[in-house]
Amino acid sequence: MGLYIEARIRTGLDLLWQRTQDPAEHCRWDLRFTEIHPLPPLLGGPARFRYATRVAPFVRITGTGVNAGERARPDGTRTSALRFASAHPLSLIAEGRGYWRYVPVPGGVRFLTGYDYRPRWGPAGRLADRFAFRPLMGWATAWSFDRLRLWCERGISPESALRRALAEAVLRTAAAAAALLAAPPPAAALACAAALLLPPLPTTPAARRCLRRPPARTEPAPPALLGRLAGPADAPAPASSAAAHR
Repeated sequence: MGLYIEARIRTGLDLLWQRTQDPAEHCRWDLRFTEIHPLPPLLGGPARFRYATRVAPFVRITGTGVNAGERARPDGTRTSALRFASAHPLSLIAEGRGYWRYVPVPGGVRFLTGYDYRPRWGPAGRLADRFAFRPLMGWATAWSFDRLRLWCERGISPESALRRALAEAVLRTAAAAAALLAAPPPAAALACAAALLLPPLPTTPAARRCLRRPPARTEPAPPALLGRLAGPADAPAPASSAAAHR
């Protein structure tokens, strides 16, 4: 997988599972999604969902995905796998796949993800992905994981965490701007460096608190569940409405 993010969260496995597997809860903490809606079940296939990400006031990038989970594994861990695709003309992501792993550890859970995707738009898209979009996606995933951690550990709702992050960013920017306007150059440079480099407050989400590489610097193999999961384009046709609700 091209991207790897890991957070250690001091919480129970059941609570973490619920807040990551429930679509309504998931889109509250995950910066990458604005909406996640389950779709009607497929005949003999995995669960389906439709997602949307608002990138401008009147612009939403949409896509579909399939997912499956293993809640009770012999080693005590849990796994969730998904495949996703978007036909939206503004989506740089054509299709992708990934997984979540939930690994119980003393005092909490190692919550980690590995995922990758195929960009569209040819060489220009690959260039934009490598130098801009992929780093942004890695940051957004890590920031979201830390927002989830604060929700589980401290009871800070995702909405409150976002407000705290925005307020802190405004204060840091204002302090740097004031120093540039009023302080001598050495002091202004020091103030700008402090605004940029000082760690965020403990109650503010921060991507830097998450691991961005596997601890052993060798990415673990994706779960077997992911290999068995058909993508949205490969899924069988939906069951009839009567069969789907039996």
